[in-house]
Parts: sequence; structure tokens; C-alpha cells
Amino acid sequence: MFDLFDISEVAHHGPENLFLAFLKLIGSFVLLMMVHVPLTLILFAVVIIMCIFSVFQNKRMKKAFSDNNKKIANINAQLQDSLAGIRVVKSFANETVEKEKFQKANVSFLSSKKHSYHAYGRFQSGNLYFQGILFTVILVFGGIFIAQGTLNAPDLALYALYINIFINPITILVNFMEVFQKGMAGFSRFLEIMETPIEIEDKPNAPDLNDVKGTIQYQHVFFSYDGVHNVLNDIDFEIPAGKTIALVGPSGGGKSTICALLPRFYDVSEGSISIDGTDIRDVTQKSLRKAIGVVQQDIYMFWGTVRDNIAYGKPGASEEEIIQAAKLANIHDFIMSLDDGYDTMVGERGTRLSGGQKQRIAIARVFLKDPKILILDEATSALDNESERFIQASLEQLAKNRTTIVIAHRLSTIRHADEILVIDQHQIIERGSHEELLKQNGLYTKYYNMQFDGLDIKNDDVNHDTIIEGAIT
Repeated sequence: MFDLFDISEVAHHGPENLFLAFLKLIGSFVLLMMVHVPLTLILFAVVIIMCIFSVFQNKRMKKAFSDNNKKIANINAQLQDSLAGIRVVKSFANETVEKEKFQKANVSFLSSKKHSYHAYGRFQSGNLYFQGILFTVILVFGGIFIAQGTLNAPDLALYALYINIFINPITILVNFMEVFQKGMAGFSRFLEIMETPIEIEDKPNAPDLNDVKGTIQYQHVFFSYDGVHNVLNDIDFEIPAGKTIALVGPSGGGKSTICALLPRFYDVSEGSISIDGTDIRDVTQKSLRKAIGVVQQDIYMFWGTVRDNIAYGKPGASEEEIIQAAKLANIHDFIMSLDDGYDTMVGERGTRLSGGQKQRIAIARVFLKDPKILILDEATSALDNESERFIQASLEQLAKNRTTIVIAHRLSTIRHADEILVIDQHQIIERGSHEELLKQNGLYTKYYNMQFDGLDIKNDDVNHDTIIEGAIT
């Protein structure tokens, strides 16, 4: 914000100040030349030395102001982070820790600010010094020229008055240099952001992905974030259109990364991912992502109304479409119970809504978008049991007739998946249906026993599905 303010100040005042200053400077120089040429040339030599000094000081000022902008940006980021996590701070009673962090950043900013003031002070004092030198030079050499008879006293007095006209635009330029250096420092930081290289780009003249059926194929996919250590090794599977595949396994195994590769949030290091036989790298990202709906654990709510947040799934959607999406997500009745209905403000990041309510609004978004492919990334893991039942019913409705990839830690939510992939050590180690995996007595069975071990089941005839249902109620 401060960077953009400094840039706007330069853009607003810069052209005007420069034009007036140079106009006055040229005009006064011509007048001085008309009074006495040799004395004006001497004056010009002093001005050149003054300009050289200003150039060197400007470099120091630019560095100082740039460092100052970075320090204040760090303070703002830290302060925003602390305020956003205020409940976490209070829950851990770490108010003192946050104060100390802010104090440390503030001291660093103060040091940088002092350095920038010192740089600007040296610049200003140096220019004032040279302005005094100008008058001294005029008086000394003016006296010499008078003694030589090439200049008379009235002309020297007139010359001294013209000097003030000559110095005025110099002062304007000196003052402008502070604003200019701040603006250039801000502009440099702005360019750093704007010129950040784009990691994921469309191929030239890439076509849109049209008439999506939903068949997905991962072919020997490898992926690395740093180009050295693979987080996915030889991932190979296919999802027929309209089918559901589930990913289970320990945290850090690569489940979320597999899902992130499909909408091209990252590109594969080796191998390929295709939809309906078309490599996703050969089509436009916009058309690819339009075909994919994502419901995550951490739901982001935009500032605005409930209607705005649902309509985000399809900008320009009609009121009827929004209401229908809300009904499908089992959130319509709740919305109508609010004082302002669909016009109710959700607060910053949805602070006025519970986790289950935000989740259902997110599901309504995807219903409105109506994608052919659906990614459910632990969409119910942060919910209570009652909320989970409602959300799970909405998700099952959402997944109908869509190709679905589910990441879940609760095995009850994926028991009906067409295929379950067990991901561990960045690769697929087991695959099959729920029943097939239990028979393998591998890692999936271990997770199953860990999740449902200790349940007090009095009826020996209760089947597995009943056990699973009982685990989440």
C-alpha cells in the first residue's frame, strides 16, 4: 500500500514539478548569461559539482528508502498475521510473545527509518552547503571582476538577485528527489511482484477442454516441489467417467499433491495426466479448471453476503439457480432463518458462520458450478459428528454422476468408493475396494482397526457397515 502511495505521489507531482523547475532554471540561466558570461560559467561549474554530489547521495537514499519499505511491509504482514490468528494467540496465552515479535520488528523498522533520515539529511545539508557555496563564489569572483573592471557593482547586485531565481528551481528539484526516490523504491518492489515468473502457463494456441465426460488417467506420474526430492513416485491409475476413487494414507504421503496436480496448480515432473484422453497440459487452464469442482477442509469465505459467496461458483447466476444450489446443499432453510436471508453478511472470512455452515455454502458453490469432475479434500474432517452427517449427505448428492476423487481420514465416508488407493511413502502401496483391502490385511486394515478398535459392540451379528456408521454418530 505504501509503495503504491509513493508511486502515485511521483506520478501526480513529478511531471509538474520537473517542467516548472527546468523552465525556471533555463530562464534564469539565460538571464545570468546576459548579465555576465564568465561569472555564469563559474556558477555553472559549481552546479555540476552539486549535481555529481546529488547523484551519489541519491543512490544511498534509494537503498535506504527501499530497505525502509521492506521493513514496514514486514511489520504490516506480521501484524495482520497476529490479528488473523488472535484466537490461537489467546488460547495459548501468547500475547507477550506476539508483543515481543512486534517490538522486535518495530525496532528494526525504527533503525531503518533513522538510516533513511540520515541519508536524506546528508542529501539536504549537502545541497544547502552548495547553495551557500554559490553565493560565496559569486561574491568572491564578482569582487575580482569588479576589480578588473569587467563588472560593475549594480550588475553584481542584479546578478545576486537573479541567483535567487536560479536557486529556487534547484530547491524544487532537491525536494522532488526525496519523493522520487521513495517512488522509485516503491516501483522497484512493485516490479518485483509483477515480474514474478509464471510457473504454470498455457501452451501457445492451446484449445479449450470441451465436452468433458470425466475419464481421468494418471500415467506414471512423478512430482517434486524442489526438483530434487520426489513427493510422488510412479503414480498410475485410471478413473472411469462417473466413478469414485478414494485416497487414504498417512499425512505427508502425497494425497493432496495428487489432487493438486489435476487442476494444474502444479505441473508433473514426469509422466502425464489426461482427461478423456487429452493431456491437461495441452488445454487452457481456464477451461480445465471450469471442469473441476473442489471442496476443501479449510473453506474460504469472501467478504460479502451469503448470496455473493454461493454465486461465486457461477458469476451471473440467477436467483433461482442460487436458491436451487442452496437447497441441494441442505443450507437453504438455514439461510432463510437468518434476518436478512441471502443478503446476510458473512463477516470477514465467514466469521459469522459455523464450520458446517461454511462447508455447506462451499458445496452450494460447487453445485452451482456443476463440474464434471469433483475433488473432495478431507471435506468433513474438521466437523462435529452431527454436522458431518448433513455434510456427507450433501457430498453424496453432489458426487452423483460425477467423476470424484475423495481424500478422507474417516473410512466410513469412502466405504462405497469404486476403488480405494492407499498412499504411503509417496506411492500407491495398496488398491482395491473396501472389502478387498480388508482381506489383504495390509496398511488399510491397520487403519481400519485403529479407527474402530475399542467400540463396544454388544450384538455380534452387526455387520461392518453398521460398525462404521456407529463410529461417526
